[in-house]
Amino acid sequence: MPPTLALALCIVFVLFLLRLERKQAPDVSRAIWIPTIWMLVIASKPLGVWFQVRNADPEQGSPLDLVFQAALILAAMVILIRRDIDWPGAMRENAWLMALVIFMLISVLWSDLPLISFKRWGKEFLAILMAFVVLSEPSPRRALESILTRTTYVLIPFSPVLIKYFPDYGRLYTRWSGEEMWIGVANHKNSLACLCIISAIFLIWSLVRRWQGNNPAVWRFQTPAEILLLALTFWLLGGPGGKIFYSATSVYALSAGLLVFGGYYLAKRNKIQISAGTLTALVTVIIVFGIVSIFTSGSKLGFFASAVGRDATLTGRTQVWASLLPVVMSRPLAGGGFGVFWTPGRQDLYQISGAHSGYLDVLLGLGFIGILLVSAFLLSSCRKAHRELSHDFDWGILWICYIIMSVVHNMGESSIDSFTNYLTAIVLFFTVSSSLTFRTKSDPVGN
Repeated sequence: MPPTLALALCIVFVLFLLRLERKQAPDVSRAIWIPTIWMLVIASKPLGVWFQVRNADPEQGSPLDLVFQAALILAAMVILIRRDIDWPGAMRENAWLMALVIFMLISVLWSDLPLISFKRWGKEFLAILMAFVVLSEPSPRRALESILTRTTYVLIPFSPVLIKYFPDYGRLYTRWSGEEMWIGVANHKNSLACLCIISAIFLIWSLVRRWQGNNPAVWRFQTPAEILLLALTFWLLGGPGGKIFYSATSVYALSAGLLVFGGYYLAKRNKIQISAGTLTALVTVIIVFGIVSIFTSGSKLGFFASAVGRDATLTGRTQVWASLLPVVMSRPLAGGGFGVFWTPGRQDLYQISGAHSGYLDVLLGLGFIGILLVSAFLLSSCRKAHRELSHDFDWGILWICYIIMSVVHNMGESSIDSFTNYLTAIVLFFTVSSSLTFRTKSDPVGN
């Protein structure tokens, strides 16, 4: 099939799916396209990459991306001002989130590259604004579901088309080993794998709800279409060699999410109550395990790596972790400043794109204070998710699955060091959109 024809068919398919989504959520305002577009960009490639901007700064991004982010900030602020949010109440509901974001900003003061650190903090501020736009909707839960549906409907179909017909965009070769990677719409194979597991758990959740009669299809072939998307996610997760564990960390995270998903439904069926304390304890244990693994050179994770045919060094991660520990301990309390450790020079020095541990990346940038604030944010999200179970059990389950997947995923990859990472952005949106004290003083705009 000619590449142009394949792309055209994909576009038609995606537009048709988006039309179905619109029919399924007619009450969601048009303003929700602002956070949707933002989510589509952070889950894929920067605009500078899509449009091949040549004067992009590796430290700060392309001018096109900077203009895009500024436009989104302006649009979000206009929406929020017109919707007249109860800011004090919403901030009280998200106290740990506010404390974390403020500490990120304060860390600019001792950063080695304060200007770059501040600009990267600006992206975090944009993420917070996007989350509050969702909160300002008449039905934040329905708005967030629409965002998840749209990102899945758009990004999953385009990935195999790019891989097969547009390899300049859909494939990549590592800088140091020359290994071929499928990246699809993403920037890296691990980013694609993360997109796949997020989409997979959402599609499974959607299909289960439809099977239970809680999510009726608006078209008789909608269910087969979503099953096709689910099959594509698992095919993409397999990578060029068709390996099940192409991205072992993502597969472990998805497995953990599915276990929790099935466990909660089984507990409900058998009328077993899982307490908030049990969920909080589970998340705490996983976080502590992930942090301890860094300081024990990954020995705690070696068994799991061996179980899926990977070497005990976690594909070289443990050596990198060992070499980075002295850096962490040189500034243990507050780190070296938000978002500035992984410069191109340091990537060349360590011959790796990042720490491949979200917990380690937080320690490098924000120190032990930062890791405590991140943990407090995640645990507060856990308590809110458990509270949601009594109001909307299905929604609470999906939220809990994403939290569990996040804390597991960050043992071998990085996402919790920034709200601009797709998985962490989803947890952020769930957390903010659940604020009970939020009230609008005027009718929502954008409908």
